[in-house]
Amino acid sequence: MEMPTPDPDVLAQKAQLVTRLLQVLPKQAVITDEVETRAYECDALTAYRCPPMLVVLPSSTKEVSDILAICHAMGVPVVPRGAGTSLAGGALPTADCVILGVARMNRVLETDYDNRTIRVETGRTNLSVTGAVAEQDFFYAPDPSSQLACAIAGNIAMNSGGAHCLKYGVTTNNLLGVTLVLMDGTVTEIGGGHLDSGGLDLLGLICGSEGQLGVVTEATLRILRKPEGARPVLIGFDDNEVAGACVSDIIRAGVLPVAIEFMDRPCIEATEAFAHAGYPMCEALLIVEVEGSPKEIDTQLKVIKDIARGHNPVELREAKDEEEAGRIWLGRKSAFGAMGQINDYMCLDGTIPVTALPFVLRRISEMSKEYGLDVANVFHAGDGNMHPLILFDANKPGDLEQCEAFGAEVLKLCVEVGGCLTGEHGVGVEKRDLMLHQYSAADLEAQMAIKDVFDPAWLLNPAKVFPLVISQGRRAARMAAE
Repeated sequence: MEMPTPDPDVLAQKAQLVTRLLQVLPKQAVITDEVETRAYECDALTAYRCPPMLVVLPSSTKEVSDILAICHAMGVPVVPRGAGTSLAGGALPTADCVILGVARMNRVLETDYDNRTIRVETGRTNLSVTGAVAEQDFFYAPDPSSQLACAIAGNIAMNSGGAHCLKYGVTTNNLLGVTLVLMDGTVTEIGGGHLDSGGLDLLGLICGSEGQLGVVTEATLRILRKPEGARPVLIGFDDNEVAGACVSDIIRAGVLPVAIEFMDRPCIEATEAFAHAGYPMCEALLIVEVEGSPKEIDTQLKVIKDIARGHNPVELREAKDEEEAGRIWLGRKSAFGAMGQINDYMCLDGTIPVTALPFVLRRISEMSKEYGLDVANVFHAGDGNMHPLILFDANKPGDLEQCEAFGAEVLKLCVEVGGCLTGEHGVGVEKRDLMLHQYSAADLEAQMAIKDVFDPAWLLNPAKVFPLVISQGRRAARMAAE
């Protein structure tokens, strides 16, 4: 196939940009080769791809500041990137952009056990934060399924959660301060090593802003003492709706498990073939974990098991030791990888009231038949954060489009029952054109006015979060006004 002729103006801008970047960065930090930049053409939402103009890999906040100042002066868009594990296209490039990856910024800067904080560079992976403090019996609570690979930068951008967020909260509940670099290169500190800062809640604004407002290069995180003990129970049901009703009853009873995870039959079958965790072959599976002293654990699990028995489970298994507890969690932690081995899939991220679980699960099953695409459900049931996996064939014409239409209807359903479009994956490109289904035009205008303040030229992470036509018009208007 004949390749299109490159635009001479774009080539000239790229050459000038590379020259300026090499004045502030070592040669190995600037990637210009088209073959090498293809490694950054997508994130974990692999259905969409676009090679960037070039990639930069800074090693310090100072280098990030220099990069952004240069790109700002030249009017070049910048897409911040952590580890590229976004499932919503949050790090998808545009053809005219610079990818700014923070993966080389992964140092622990300070650990304060007395005040239970750790300060890290945001290229550090989620799991390695716990690894840095584990010897002192501390841990970092947010635990996304991708925690082995995902970076703190992306966790902050998307306000990530994880299986244990029911008790410990999501990233915003464990984030105390950040070093933020604005698009013009200005470096600012927000928050710090304390729970609450005076004045406006700018930290709450930054967490979950998806790289629209600035690049977070350092973060002060809350670390916690490891609990005395923890124990999961595995509960199997012959009906999805019954499992959903059991979750609702557990929450209603006032018990606060550290996690309640849900898996349905397609997901159970895939994970068993992949991880051999010893799960029962049933229609729905709950993993409910509690923690505390042995007496606290026994008391909580008694309440949970009594509730479960009232829903006629096909299996009720309490972990007897750490090895069995590990096997119970093995399948859940392997679920996304297991599904990826058998099919292309799109992972959704709608959030609903827990009481709506039975109805929403039934509607998703009905929609599956309507669209002719199978669905596997695996999600954080305790806080209503759903992750339906819609299975499709990327090589079959029309299948991706059918999958997208199905996914849009599921997310609209989440909003209609009182939930929202996203829980922890963010909006990215996946949900940007659904934002008007959740927010009014006035709501979006207020959000975009905030971006105007932080990024007046609309150069940071373009084509994300806001409906594409609206954001493109906003950017054009801002550029025309300058």
